[in-house]
Amino acid sequence: MASSGGARLSGGAEPSLTTLERRGIEHVPASERWGKPSSLFWMWAGGVWNVEFVVYGAIAVVVFRLSFAQAVAVILIGNLSYFLTGLASLQGPAAGTTTFGISRASFGPGGNRLVSFFNWVTQVGFEIEGISLIVFAAILLAAKAGFTVGTAAKVIFIVAAVAIQAVLPLLGHAAVLTVLRWLAIPFVVLFAVMAALTAPKADLHVPVHGASWGALTIYLALVIAAGGLGWTENANDYSRYLPRSAGKTRIVLAVALGGAIPSALLEVLGAAIATAVPTATTPNGLVAGFPGWFVWPYLIFAIVQLFAINTLDLYSSGVTLQSLIPRLKRLQCVGIDTLICGALAGYAVFSSDFYTLLADFLLFIIVWLGPWCAIYLVDSWLRRNRYDYRGLLNERSGRYYRNGGVHWPAIVAQVAGMVCAALWLNAYPHYIGLLASRTGGPLGSDLSGFTGLVSGGVVYYLLARRSVRAEGDATPAADVPG
Repeated sequence: MASSGGARLSGGAEPSLTTLERRGIEHVPASERWGKPSSLFWMWAGGVWNVEFVVYGAIAVVVFRLSFAQAVAVILIGNLSYFLTGLASLQGPAAGTTTFGISRASFGPGGNRLVSFFNWVTQVGFEIEGISLIVFAAILLAAKAGFTVGTAAKVIFIVAAVAIQAVLPLLGHAAVLTVLRWLAIPFVVLFAVMAALTAPKADLHVPVHGASWGALTIYLALVIAAGGLGWTENANDYSRYLPRSAGKTRIVLAVALGGAIPSALLEVLGAAIATAVPTATTPNGLVAGFPGWFVWPYLIFAIVQLFAINTLDLYSSGVTLQSLIPRLKRLQCVGIDTLICGALAGYAVFSSDFYTLLADFLLFIIVWLGPWCAIYLVDSWLRRNRYDYRGLLNERSGRYYRNGGVHWPAIVAQVAGMVCAALWLNAYPHYIGLLASRTGGPLGSDLSGFTGLVSGGVVYYLLARRSVRAEGDATPAADVPG
């Protein structure tokens, strides 16, 4: 049992960079809890300090026609959602397993397969996005070197990118945290150089009138989905190696600030660049705002950054697939995800609608993610963050098996939340919800993130508060050695 007070934050030595992690959703015993909250800060900073977030900022000005002041306001508000990521990191140290291992407490082992599938699709979608952007950057690098990239070269780039991407997730948790910590500092330097080069060109007063309330809400939904809410389903995959004695406030702040600070800075930079460079809505389009000598280092760093953020997605998609199909090993799951990602990235690279597909993807994931996040956090609060790890890993019986492996209050709350989110989702032109189309002006509005979170959480609380509190009271608060 971990003691309080002056107990060490780490229960064991950190594995070496080349140690192959075979553990998937299996419980992490107290003796192997080597993590610290500060390591989570640098991991999230290293992953989020990424050119993708510059693009998300540019979209505000170019696509949604926000003024620079409006864009900054929405970016700052939207990145408060990283506190959801911080709150969704507290269950890992208590339960010692991954996010969608812990999610079985809310949904039951059978019901959890539904949301596990949603998350697996989401993570693979982010991986496809990252690989596609890597290939686009590689194509531009080749063009700068005087090489015309045809179909065969694109295929080679895709295969190479997928193979490189798989290395860190295959090595596992320790390698992911270590490498992303190393990358955080050079990424900060790159940001400073980009800001210095583009600041003189920015026209922060155009457009002076800005966008409608509806456009503000749609962009806010995108910032939240791509930011804090969009990372909640990954959070405990990395915090589970922290001991139970790690301070909750320190965990929340380390995760929230590690994600929010680089995300907000990069998105503000993207919005500023877009006031002078309309092509800044793609990583390759950003080069128009840079002097020629900076294009090569920018593209090389952009590729490395995209590999970094994809590492988080691929690691989490692997352990999510294992919670969906428990007989698979983690290394097998990484291999399956890599093959699927490569095939679908090939389609994305050769598609002329890639950036439209990207924007729609970021908006549509809110429909399931908001309700799930609320259910997950309300469940943790009701049970006072007490988990029976044996019950979580038991597929056929145990504390969380309930009605044939399904906890119906969570399923009902998830469906209710998704319906409410869909009613106020605006993914123009492919889909506009009934409420979204009737508010916010000509573009409509998008409050899907808020309606999904609130409705899913409230319904779950009303249906499950007594039974979940009873489960929590019956679960020992002390850690059980693995």
